[in-house]
Amino acid sequence: EVQLVESGGGLVQAGGSLRLSCAASGFTFDDYAIGWFRQAPGKEREGVSCISSSDGRTVYADSVKGRFTISSDNAKNTVYLQMNSLKPEDTAVYYCAADVSIAGLEAPDYWGQGTQVTVSS
Repeated sequence: EVQLVESGGGLVQAGGSLRLSCAASGFTFDDYAIGWFRQAPGKEREGVSCISSSDGRTVYADSVKGRFTISSDNAKNTVYLQMNSLKPEDTAVYYCAADVSIAGLEAPDYWGQGTQVTVSS
C-alpha cells in the first residue's frame, strides 16, 4: 500500500517560517523522486520543488528560490520542505507526490492528501 502523508501546515504571519513533512511508505523510497506542489483557490496546481532520493538532485520554482529548501531523510522515508520568508502569495494547499524520477513528477503516480498553509499580511 503506497501512502504519502503531509504534515506541518498552519497559519503564519508574512516573513515567518514553516516546515512541511511528507512521510512515505509502501514503496522503495530511495528509488523515487518526491515533489511538493501547491494549489490556491481559483488557480492551477503548480510545482514548488522536488528531490531525487537516490542522488539528491533538487529543483525549485523561480518563485521560491532562496526562500524554500527541500531535503530528504532516507532513513525516515521522509521529505521536508523548509519554507522561510513566507509571503501571502504562498498561501495554498501543499501536496507531496512521488514518482520514479524527477521527470516522472510531470504526472506523479502517487499523491498525499494535502496540508493547508496560510500566510497572513
